[in-house]
Amino acid sequence: MTINLGDVAKEKGIKYFLVSFTDLFGSQRAKLVPASAIAGMQEDGAGFAGFATWLDMTPADPDLFAKPDPDSLIQLPWKPELGWLAADLWMNGEPVAASPRNALKAQMALAAEQGLQMKTGVECEFFLISPDGTEISDEADTQAKPCYDQQALLRRYDVITEICDCMLELGWQPYQNDHEDANGQFEMNWHYDDVLVTADRQAFFKFMVKSIAEKHGLRATFMPKPFAHLTGNGCHMHVSLWKGGTNVFEDAASTYGLSDTGLAFIGGIMHSAQGLAAITNPTVNSYKRINAPATLSGATWSPNSVTWTGNNRTHMIRVPEGDRFELRLADGSTNPYLMPAAVLALGLDGMANGRDPGPRLDINMYTEAEKAGEVKKLPLNLLDALRALEASDVLMESLGELAPSYLKLKHAEWNEYSRQLTDWERAATLDC
Repeated sequence: MTINLGDVAKEKGIKYFLVSFTDLFGSQRAKLVPASAIAGMQEDGAGFAGFATWLDMTPADPDLFAKPDPDSLIQLPWKPELGWLAADLWMNGEPVAASPRNALKAQMALAAEQGLQMKTGVECEFFLISPDGTEISDEADTQAKPCYDQQALLRRYDVITEICDCMLELGWQPYQNDHEDANGQFEMNWHYDDVLVTADRQAFFKFMVKSIAEKHGLRATFMPKPFAHLTGNGCHMHVSLWKGGTNVFEDAASTYGLSDTGLAFIGGIMHSAQGLAAITNPTVNSYKRINAPATLSGATWSPNSVTWTGNNRTHMIRVPEGDRFELRLADGSTNPYLMPAAVLALGLDGMANGRDPGPRLDINMYTEAEKAGEVKKLPLNLLDALRALEASDVLMESLGELAPSYLKLKHAEWNEYSRQLTDWERAATLDC
């Protein structure tokens, strides 16, 4: 039965709705709609000019309509008169293929044809920093190894617990919050779910964290590497695959604890990992995290090679238990919808083609990488990643119309960056 958002508004006391969509760069765009007008928006969508956002459109293109998904409704716990809705993009009466949420739903539909459902959980790391963005917000947070620091965590008790209370109220089943490996950095975990549910929650989580931080006079950033000497913001994703009530990754009799299906899924990701990096690590700054030297704490906690392992955090893919794997590649700038869309596409490719992930490596990749032999390296910069995406037949075909649009905009971003003159360049070459 279709949810009537007008009735929901009356029942819950919602006065306004944010009809929100996420563009190709991960930016959230929204219209603020009074409850009295939501019925029309539910039917026809809220109108946008696509060229005004990071979508590959021109001012000559017709109106873009964001049709809210009633199942995604989140009533803001800190502002209950406001409801947030994830929306799907339409143009000329057709879904916009080159839009992130639609791209994810397309891959979900392919999986559903095989009776499969991907479930995910994400670990979103973020910094609480000064409003001007120049330093962490807690001047007493100075330990060389601050991870799990009780005092630093409690100094931000008001912010972290307000966010956690919101997740509890929303029924997300949050289960732990901690101070992370960098000074000023935090991570908050909630229960895994269907991939689209998790993607919507990840998009909302970033909005919620930033909003609550602002309430407290702070700023939250998910930037991959906001401080050169500190560990960057990762976005680790835990992945499992289900057929009905059965987790098809599990196989207790397997050498690795994973079924052949699970190994092939991982094999698909490893086969196209260099191109995947353009999606999971989509900014210039991303490559200052995955190819960084050791940080103040002694480790980057990010991969630089295409390898997989058991319960070992120095590899790109970790298998802590046989029911799932953890992809440790993505960072905080990743698009909440494009990341799982690409991962699911590669997993389906791996299963269809029996991709072999190769042997599990149990070495410390930070200190014993030479023992790994000939393994693929992750891209050194965004341009290398974009070129790897262009060379990936699997990703280019799977992402369809979205891929050339994404590449066009990202190449433009790289070109803009490459034209910047930095202080380092002047210091290093002024007297050449």
